[in-house]
Formats: sequence, structure tokens, C-alpha cells
Amino acid sequence: MTTPTDAPANDRALFVLSVLAQSKAAMTAAELVRATGLSQSTLYRQIATLRRWGFVMESDGRYSPGPVSVQLATGFDGNSDLVIAARADMRALAQQSHESVALVTAVNDRVVCLEMIDSEQSLRCSFDRGRSVPARDGASAKCLLAHMPLDQRDALLDGLAESPERRAERAAELDAIREAGHAVTHGEVDAGVWGASAPVLSPGRRLRGAITLMAPLTRVEGMEAALLHMTVVTAARISRALQ
Repeated sequence: MTTPTDAPANDRALFVLSVLAQSKAAMTAAELVRATGLSQSTLYRQIATLRRWGFVMESDGRYSPGPVSVQLATGFDGNSDLVIAARADMRALAQQSHESVALVTAVNDRVVCLEMIDSEQSLRCSFDRGRSVPARDGASAKCLLAHMPLDQRDALLDGLAESPERRAERAAELDAIREAGHAVTHGEVDAGVWGASAPVLSPGRRLRGAITLMAPLTRVEGMEAALLHMTVVTAARISRALQ
């Protein structure tokens, strides 16, 4: 696997931009060096290129996504057929369940949040738009892994570098999730969080993403089956809209 330090220059610049995009706050050069593993001189070269094109801006020694990055985000938000197709049904699910609902997709070995409808309750679970997590644990990751092409899934499982026994357990769990058509987890990524995820599929059953409902465990007791059903129905409705 190519690492940031031996990747082509354009890949290194995009890696720096990706780290900035996922950060909730502007970052110093020292923080970027730690986060990317790049040398300081290499990092500054990438930042100079990104700043020249407007992808990154600097203020008081801290770096954040620049105006061109914002324009790209706005363009994606307005033109993504998946996000557009999902929004109304996501809002309906959030209102019906009184819980938070996310639209996620797989990008390489990460789960990325494309859209988020937050619960109106004071105690709620959330997943910031644009945030990514490893495609490993949790309802979203397992649902996406289970429904992606087998060769892609197997490559990602191999990348986890776990024991043969643990890899076999994961593969069996993903097979069961694919058969069931949904994933449910309890506190796998964040303690005290229950999650249910169902796939969004385009024609030919091509995986486009997943709808994930998340809620505090203390509030879902006795409601698990109903919340899961709502999630599965919503994902199926969005899938039909993509036909």
C-alpha cells in the first residue's frame, strides 16, 4: 500500500487536504505533520500548492479548507443524486423515530457521512457531515462492508491485518448481515450508542450507501424492532427513488 511519504506529490497534497477537511478546527503545521506523517518541508510544499489554488487558507499560523473547497462542498451538496434522493425520507425517518439519521457511503477504507439529520431531543447521537471513520466496526461500517462486492470487501478485511480466526468471524458476520439486509450494533464505536443501518442500492443492486439510525441505548429499549423496521423501509424507499 502506498503511504503518504512515498506517494506522488499530488496524492500527498490531497492527503493533506483530506486531513484538514476531517478536522473540526483549523490546524497548525505541527499538528498537520503529526497527522500526516509528512516531513515539515514536504508539508509546506503541499500547503503552498493548495493555498495557491484556493483549497487551503491560513490565519494566525493555522490552516483550514479554503474557498474552493467550500465551493466543491456546495456543488456536491446541490448536485449529488444520492443526497437529493435521500433528504426527504431521512427527515421523515428522523421525525417518525425522534432519533438522528445519517446517510453514509464507503470511500476507500473509510465510512464517510454525506448527510445528517439530527434528533431534536436534547440527548442525541450525531455524526458530522464530511466526517469519516474506519470501515471496521459499527452498524454503518458493517452494513457497507456486507453489501459491497466480495473482492472489495475481502481486500478491506485483509487490510485489517487480524488473525485468521478473527477475519473468519468478521466474514461470517458480514455474510449474515448481507442475508438479513441490515446491521445492528450496540456501543461498538461510541459507548452507549445503538445503531441500525440498511443499504441504499441502485439498479443492479449496486451499493450507493446506507441509511443509519442512531440513538442512546437508554432510549431504545423495547423499541429496537420498530426502529430497525423504520430504517429498512426508509433505505428501500430511497433505493427505489434511484431507479
